[in-house]
Amino acid sequence: MNHSKKPGRLVVVSNRVALPEQTATGGLASAMRVAMKERGGLWFGWSGKVSADAGAVKHVRDGTIDYATMDLTRADHDQFYAGFANRALWPLLHYRPDLVDYQREHLDAYFRVNALFADRLVDLLQPDDTLWVHDYHLIPLAERLRELGVTNRIGFFLHTPLPAAGLLIGLPQHRSLFEKLAAYDLVGLHTARDLRALEDYFLHEIGGAMRPGGRLRAPNGRSFRAGVFPISIETDLAAQTAREAASLEEIHQLRASLQGRALIIGVDRLDYSKGLPQRFKAYDHLLERAPQLHRQITFLQIAPPSRGSVPEYRQIRRELERAAGHINGKYAAPDWVPIRYVNQSFPHRLLAGYYRTARVALITPLRDGMNLVAKEYVACQDPKNPGVLVLSRFAGAAEELTDALLVNPADPAEVAQALERALDMPLRERRQRWRAMMDVLQKQDITAWCNSFLERLAA
Repeated sequence: MNHSKKPGRLVVVSNRVALPEQTATGGLASAMRVAMKERGGLWFGWSGKVSADAGAVKHVRDGTIDYATMDLTRADHDQFYAGFANRALWPLLHYRPDLVDYQREHLDAYFRVNALFADRLVDLLQPDDTLWVHDYHLIPLAERLRELGVTNRIGFFLHTPLPAAGLLIGLPQHRSLFEKLAAYDLVGLHTARDLRALEDYFLHEIGGAMRPGGRLRAPNGRSFRAGVFPISIETDLAAQTAREAASLEEIHQLRASLQGRALIIGVDRLDYSKGLPQRFKAYDHLLERAPQLHRQITFLQIAPPSRGSVPEYRQIRRELERAAGHINGKYAAPDWVPIRYVNQSFPHRLLAGYYRTARVALITPLRDGMNLVAKEYVACQDPKNPGVLVLSRFAGAAEELTDALLVNPADPAEVAQALERALDMPLRERRQRWRAMMDVLQKQDITAWCNSFLERLAA
């Protein structure tokens, strides 16, 4: 007789909820749909809308998943989301203390919205639910839930990098924020470097201690576990999508437009953490040092705009437009445009086809929690004739994809050299490198990531 108990619901909490009719963009959305499809659950968070009627919870049911969302007021959106989360925490977590815009009322709003999330969520919880909270917008959520009497298992996953403790303490009121991580049962990070930063912060900056079994104890007496769980992709689905995309009309058009030239591709959100100005400089450097490549290559950079209200983002957009114009003005011929710079997003199936067409992917963030584009690119390659991944060693993905050509994005000459090597790489070496990376991605896919985190949380 089988007495094994069916696991309780999975309750996912994230700043934004990807509703069923919306196209899932980004790793978090696709990962959570996979996790909840398997065990059913509740996904709670902000609707993405700003309204006067904020705080009322709306429900949408889709199969085994219940989506529960609430709107934010204009003030909460501007101070919590656009303010503290994106103008203080985001730059700090991406090693840019020079861009941190800290305002005390923004921090107050951040705590206020987290308290509001907790107050609304607590009424929806069942005793055997497992809660999984995501990302830097919601660091204090568990502490507020504990104050409201929630004793369920609560895990937290940080999707960004976590910088060294010496940078974290530069944030005013840092302790009132980061010490609250101790209210979680398990904190997940992408890399061993991130985990070291967390342990260093708790042990050496705020006077915590290491307990038996690798638990961290905070000065407030609560102890929690932390571990490395590199997020991944639906590897087999990505490969299948890329195979099917080969027959799409748009992919034929792209191939025809290349006229036999090798395609270098970059796909990034328009963000200062992605190293795009440095990347354009490296490409310029390549064309300067390797005139034999003129008319032989085309660089397609896709960079959909994000957070257009933040001045730094408007500035980077102008800078890139100038750089692309400069490169094309300097090197273009009547029948050849060296760089195609596109400010819009494309459906996933089209991107899969673009990845498969590209001989090289140039993915060179200055800092990135993981960078799933790097993994998608590898998964989308044609096994018989795979392309080469040129990857920043400061992307979390570099820890796993060690057969990529790893570069420091701050050195244009080094990146240009890697590009030249990638374009020149013999088929046998390309296949060997691709196979090694694909083996990693098939073993460590998105399902393995979800399961490893949730199993550790339940243990």
